[in-house]
Amino acid sequence: MARGTESTYPGGSKSRVTRAGAAIRAKTQTVDDFITINIWRAAHKPVLNTFQAILRNRTRRTNIVVAQRHKRQRTIFGKLLRYPAMELARMDDVAGCRLIFPSVDELYTFRRNFHSAHFKHKRRNDVDRYDYIKKPKETGYRGIHDVYEYDVNSISGKGSKGLLIELQYRTFAQHAWATAVEVIGFITESQPKFQEGDKRYQTAMIYASEIIARAHERMTSCLPDLPNEVILHRFLELDHELGLMNLLRGLNAADAQVIAKKNVILMFSGDEKLQTLSFANEQEAIRTLFRLEDENPGKDIVLVRANSSDDVRTAFRNYFSDAREFISLVNSGLIDLASKFSGTTSHVDIKSN
Repeated sequence: MARGTESTYPGGSKSRVTRAGAAIRAKTQTVDDFITINIWRAAHKPVLNTFQAILRNRTRRTNIVVAQRHKRQRTIFGKLLRYPAMELARMDDVAGCRLIFPSVDELYTFRRNFHSAHFKHKRRNDVDRYDYIKKPKETGYRGIHDVYEYDVNSISGKGSKGLLIELQYRTFAQHAWATAVEVIGFITESQPKFQEGDKRYQTAMIYASEIIARAHERMTSCLPDLPNEVILHRFLELDHELGLMNLLRGLNAADAQVIAKKNVILMFSGDEKLQTLSFANEQEAIRTLFRLEDENPGKDIVLVRANSSDDVRTAFRNYFSDAREFISLVNSGLIDLASKFSGTTSHVDIKSN
């Protein structure tokens, strides 16, 4: 990198940001390291704004939900600990935009068209590299990710040039499953998203992913060779042991009213009620985000931006402890799979779900 470009890099330089990340990993961080990381995170704001504007323009008058988010500080630090070789400056999902589609066909059509769009921002990955619909993750996660490198010629935007952003594509069914995984992480001591804790939760969600994929999208997830009967019975056995569906059904969706402003901070911790703060001014929202993270290291705090409160609830439903769509999809999926191998649901106890 040229000297002039390096000097404008947020946080000082890529190497300085990476050293700050290494200090977090080694638990030797200083105040300067935190300042460096926060400057670097904040610099992703124009990247998010640019891509959200592009995506909203392309999804206008459709049923596609678009939202953006800054990756949480504790999530960044957790990722550094899980991946010891990762350099912080190369982390590609600090800035993220999520698109949620009614169907797989609409998802792929939109993505193909977006790949042919004429702008300077460069897609960094091959088309199939992060396609977890064609090749689901072993956890049952399905969706597609693309990583773009931000390009800008203006003097004011020079400090954000080269930063990365992740675009995440999911259907509503895939999103319902991913939401439930995160909700489980909130309300139990297990983290199936990261394959941590009680492995029964992980396994149950793998079977749930298979049920949803087969019943609602006529596809398979990460267990394509198992027959419907085996999938169904193994899920029901685990659900009986864990009381998973009853646990999720018993949650009271938060009553927090998200004010329809551009920027919303969501803060959640354990059994506490979801807290929301809304801001018309983006800079004020970012300053408040960093302050709250420093003051509440044990809480999940995220800054999101969407056109309406409904979009916030849809795209970040896990913060509202809302797994109702997941429950509905699994229930109907169980009935669908049971009918395929038995011609009736009478052999399967689905009522408890």
